[in-house]
Amino acid sequence: MPDPLVEAAPAKVNLTLRVLGRRSDGYHEIESLVAFARCGDTLRFTPGGELALTVRGASAALAGENADNLVLKAARALAVRIPDIGVGAYHLEKSLPVAAGLGGGSSDAAAALRLLARVNHLPPDDPMLYAAARETGADVPVCLDPRARMMRGIGDVLSKPLALPPLQAVLVNPGVALATKDVFAAWRPHAVPPIPADVDEIARMTSRKQLVQFLIAQRNDLEAPAVGLAPVIADVLAALRGLPGCALARMSGSGATCFAVFSSAAQAITGAEALHAKYPVWWVRATALC
Repeated sequence: MPDPLVEAAPAKVNLTLRVLGRRSDGYHEIESLVAFARCGDTLRFTPGGELALTVRGASAALAGENADNLVLKAARALAVRIPDIGVGAYHLEKSLPVAAGLGGGSSDAAAALRLLARVNHLPPDDPMLYAAARETGADVPVCLDPRARMMRGIGDVLSKPLALPPLQAVLVNPGVALATKDVFAAWRPHAVPPIPADVDEIARMTSRKQLVQFLIAQRNDLEAPAVGLAPVIADVLAALRGLPGCALARMSGSGATCFAVFSSAAQAITGAEALHAKYPVWWVRATALC
């Protein structure tokens, strides 16, 4: 048997998230500055044979049935477009919490597409990869090339990659799964529509201080409805904001994972250790976002 190929599936973190309105088809228009963490799931792929998937790891039991897994959905979506594509067996090491606002399933699916592209000599910008990603899920396209970007539309309109200054951060999930559709259903429109962010201005930010100041002035519009559904999110945010050196704490995506930004990796690690000691059932990680 050939040695398996390996792809990281990093956690996606929504540094900002504005909901611009609800479309006639039921989807919501959003604007979100997305970064990726240096932690996540790991996907291995052994080419040859039938398409298959095994899952193990800390979150494997919550990942659902294989038939519903986005890894297989993405691979099948690409195989429809390229009928003679070579497939094989995937093995997913599931470390990220499930339904947590970190795009774990979407990142896994994107990693699956990258692996198929490597084996079948497809260029990373092949339109069929992005078509399969869009069919698989709204967050999969931004995860296909996991670099910081501005997402708009329903997640399908992406800016060019943004070279953001790295942010030292702590990610926390209290063990509560939230369905994205339920959080969006609890969202209420703004009295005054938000002003779109200037992507060119963000691209010019070269220092951590500039980026943090920008983020402080932004928000996650799904944070309040998510807290209404899962009040423990407010406890997580309060715990993060109480850590020494915390410059900003916010929920990611539709929750329930929250992140806090610190001025140094040492502060983030110390903060993560303190939270883990006080709340041992919470999922806590010190990481960098970029």
